[in-house]
Amino acid sequence: MFDYVIVGAGSAGCVLANRLSADPGVRVLLVEAGGPDRHPLFRVPKGFGKLMDDPGKAWHYRTRPFGPRARPEVWPRGKVLGGSSSINGLVYNRGGRDDWDDLVRLGNPGWGWDTMLPIFTGFEDNVFGPSDSRGAGGPLGVSPPRRPDPLSVEMVETGRSVGLTPVRDVNDVDESDGERIGHTMATIRAGRRVSAATAFLRPVRHRPNLTVRTGTTVTGLVFGGDKVVGVRARDAEGATVEFSAAREVVLSLGSLGTPKLLQQSGIGPAEVLRAAGVGVRLDRELVGARMREHRCLPLKFRLRENLGTNRMLSSPARQGLTALRYLVRRDGPLATPAYDVLAFVKSRPGLNRPDAQVLMGPWSVATYQAGEAVTVEREPGLSAVAEILRPTAEGSVRITSADPDAPLDVEPNYLGSGHDRRIAVDVLARMREFFAHDPIAARLSTETFPGPDVRTDEEVVDTMLDSGYCGYHAIGTCAMGPNDVDVVDSHLRVRGVDNLRVMDASVLPAMVSGNLNGPVMAMAWRAADLILDRA
Repeated sequence: MFDYVIVGAGSAGCVLANRLSADPGVRVLLVEAGGPDRHPLFRVPKGFGKLMDDPGKAWHYRTRPFGPRARPEVWPRGKVLGGSSSINGLVYNRGGRDDWDDLVRLGNPGWGWDTMLPIFTGFEDNVFGPSDSRGAGGPLGVSPPRRPDPLSVEMVETGRSVGLTPVRDVNDVDESDGERIGHTMATIRAGRRVSAATAFLRPVRHRPNLTVRTGTTVTGLVFGGDKVVGVRARDAEGATVEFSAAREVVLSLGSLGTPKLLQQSGIGPAEVLRAAGVGVRLDRELVGARMREHRCLPLKFRLRENLGTNRMLSSPARQGLTALRYLVRRDGPLATPAYDVLAFVKSRPGLNRPDAQVLMGPWSVATYQAGEAVTVEREPGLSAVAEILRPTAEGSVRITSADPDAPLDVEPNYLGSGHDRRIAVDVLARMREFFAHDPIAARLSTETFPGPDVRTDEEVVDTMLDSGYCGYHAIGTCAMGPNDVDVVDSHLRVRGVDNLRVMDASVLPAMVSGNLNGPVMAMAWRAADLILDRA
């Protein structure tokens, strides 16, 4: 018997396990379907390129076909201690004041910027040291690339030419949320990945009141009347086991896994459950609905000279030399996040805050679909990718069978609103304008993707649907809100059943600008306060 059972050891679950087990009188179980994070690639920042492709280390969710060519794509999610924070691109964002205050305006008190900023600064260990809006000394290492590539330096300087403000730390803002550019802040310390497991779980694994079960897949909730009293799971040998929770079960499986488990347990849209052969315990139409995901809009160029990092990564021999450099010095391309430079931009003049994020790197890869192997090009290149910060198009997640191993029905609905399509077109134009300015323009010979022939609005949207890729930032499938139809309330309690909460990106009713690893960890810290206060 445990007091708390946490399902999922990702960005949220590791924080919850840390905080809830701080009281030695409380018994905590953390259940993870994946294995331990012992493989050396989990420590290497650029190791994510191989980790995402490995079905032993990542869930591979296949979407419905979409776009002009009607092709599905694969959405990888971490299947390991640390969850997706162990296989992601390490970009560290926090969102701005308006993002968090929007949650309050939507009827969720206790989630505003003034509440969340001290949580961020409390757990950060920023290499630049503390400031009014930046933390140091905490468990989560945050830093930019240690020795930026010269092309990255030139890209930051180019920002000044197009009206962006170069800054040392793109997250070091409080009241302001203007257009800015800087070297990407990432969850890296001294050239090594800092996952949620590294920062929050590993330091407390010795606690006798904390039990961590890996290789254990939770397949359903166990009910006692109108409350959840535990979970049913399948262990590594395939045997069915149950774990009891005297106080609460907390679901932290992410925006795909959490609605899946709820639906498999009979909580979800009645027509979806019946079609899947699952008995209806609670008819909740919004479980799995209201999903939003970033569509990455790529732009690539060929370089005039043999600069950048393709020359260090485009063959096994070159990768071996670069790996040796990393082992000796903990720097070079393998010590950097997915993209080296980050900018927050407005897709058009007159907006009150940026509505797009642009990430840039001194490298280029062959065109690929999400979930496919990434191949670095031999010719020197440069890449950028934009994300619509707050998309409005909504997709969904539905189970297809009572069998927990059956595939999910994932409907992305990328660029499914006029708002999203307009920003996609405008932000690509803004990116092209950026790369037409010196000093970076002098380095470029030609646009290789989508190519100069892609000009009309329809061509841009079709190209981004066919050849873009997902941002791995799905939200909203168990969104919090003040209304009876909302899946969870502002304290993250699942409506209609006792002793059950959700804490992962699925509870967000609106997108927090940028990448979500940092925001989810901060939300889990806040959620632990609510749980411990029995609120």
